[in-house]
Amino acid sequence: MFTGIVLGRGTVHQIEPMGADSRLHINSGSLDLSASQEGDSIAVSGACLTMLEPRVDGFCADVSTETLELTTLGTVTAGRSVNLEPALSLSQPLGGHLVTGHVDGVGTLISRKPDGRAERFEFELPRGLGRYVARKGSVCVDGVSLTVNGAEADRFSVCLIPHTLEVTTLGGLAAGDGVNIEIDLLARYVERLGEYS
Repeated sequence: MFTGIVLGRGTVHQIEPMGADSRLHINSGSLDLSASQEGDSIAVSGACLTMLEPRVDGFCADVSTETLELTTLGTVTAGRSVNLEPALSLSQPLGGHLVTGHVDGVGTLISRKPDGRAERFEFELPRGLGRYVARKGSVCVDGVSLTVNGAEADRFSVCLIPHTLEVTTLGGLAAGDGVNIEIDLLARYVERLGEYS
């Protein structure tokens, strides 16, 4: 479980093909992983992966065919920056919202415009996900917990403050770029419960 509060930005150092799967070698940048152990979960741009060979400055992670097909990790290239968040422990504050790291689909940045000192980003959602995104609700974009400012049938907008633009990979996005989208966990369960009422 994660919060969507990115704790560091890493870099994909190497992509090692492993048959139909891949192993990513990731440098963790300023994120200290010295307390991490083999098998710990880590969110990489919003996708929950299992840490292999953790060291102070990085780790490896195997990426399944499903994850490669359903997330932007399937098109990642060496040298690309990724958002990193180790799994939540019970002693940590919940600063964002509950995030599972189970990406629902890849959205697309349509536009970004100045909004005071912040920037307003508009994203197009994969088909069928719009119903789960509500104004003033939460959404996770590339592992970043964000508040939805506007929501339409197949798109939504968020306002990113300078801090978020600086410390996450979202500041480097351009129109047309793909992002990992995870809808709010509660929306999934509300729909499921409704099927039985």
